[in-house]
Amino acid sequence: PVGATALAAALAVCTVSAGAAATEALTAPSCPAFDPRRERFDQSTFGGRFSKMILACDPALLLTSNDAARVAKELVDDWEGQLAAGPPGTSRRLYEAQRAASAALHPDTGEAIPRPFRMSGYVPYNGPICVAMVASTSTPALLFWSWVNQTQNALVNYYNRNASSEMTNETFAKSYAAAVGSALAVAFGLATAIQRRYDPARAKSLMRFVAFPSAVVASSLNCYIVRSPEIDSGVPLVNDRGADVLPGETSRVAAERGVNSTTLSRAMLQAPVYFLPPALMGAVPAIRNAVSASPGLRVPVTTYLLLVCFGIGLPASVAVFPQMGEIRVDEAEEKYGGAIDERTGKGYEVLFYNKGL
Repeated sequence: PVGATALAAALAVCTVSAGAAATEALTAPSCPAFDPRRERFDQSTFGGRFSKMILACDPALLLTSNDAARVAKELVDDWEGQLAAGPPGTSRRLYEAQRAASAALHPDTGEAIPRPFRMSGYVPYNGPICVAMVASTSTPALLFWSWVNQTQNALVNYYNRNASSEMTNETFAKSYAAAVGSALAVAFGLATAIQRRYDPARAKSLMRFVAFPSAVVASSLNCYIVRSPEIDSGVPLVNDRGADVLPGETSRVAAERGVNSTTLSRAMLQAPVYFLPPALMGAVPAIRNAVSASPGLRVPVTTYLLLVCFGIGLPASVAVFPQMGEIRVDEAEEKYGGAIDERTGKGYEVLFYNKGL
């Protein structure tokens, strides 16, 4: 039922967006005074990081045009003037402007990120692809949707990388080929093994279970391979005010930590997407009875549950690790041992780096 499935997908996207709106409204009373160098939510806790990411992944942000995002950025750049002249609630308005700008514009380059590859576009663009992967019961279909999925993932990883590390088109093309090639090899290998071991009817029913392990391995490889050039070039280390402590210098140790943590979060994302929907369909009586009474509802209900679980699982998996990672100076390269904090006249103990998304 194409129409019912499309309606279910649209309803799921609206549900995820409503969840983000509710989070913003419920946390409004505790909104701190705006400061672009500080976060609205406490990033030392999972709850604070989850609140930040569920707002960042809000599909409604896709409705913000690039011009509107740039206007929002200008508003944020003039934050001191806005706070001085603004009425009560200006801090909340500035945080919302910052959210709109950061959703559309890359924090390192200021360039607009194409909508399908923004974090706010993950659910409406990548979610239906995951539905198609789960529904695939033949090797060609699984390979096709795996290719589409990993192509989209590769571009999301590319556009949300730490762009302070240069990546040429040639390097990206090689990384993309390796990432997608690895993904298809995993999917093809698992599908072939099942078809050789089981009879056609049994193999067809088991094909739906290939999507999860292939997605875990493929997404992890995809993220690591596409972003691995960052490890070679390194990323800048900044102090607690966001200032580069050694301009022109980078840390490969910090870059490796950032890439590894992002890769792990991509693997973790697959669990709620592939496990929660069937678990809910079997455990919630209302859903189970409705699907049993009307088998035609199975695909639309699965689509709705998968996209909603995706919308919750994405910010949850990203929130496992702080956006700004910490690294002790004695764990970084030796050159950072000589960096002096101008405020104290002493060396730094802890520095920070942007791990990317």
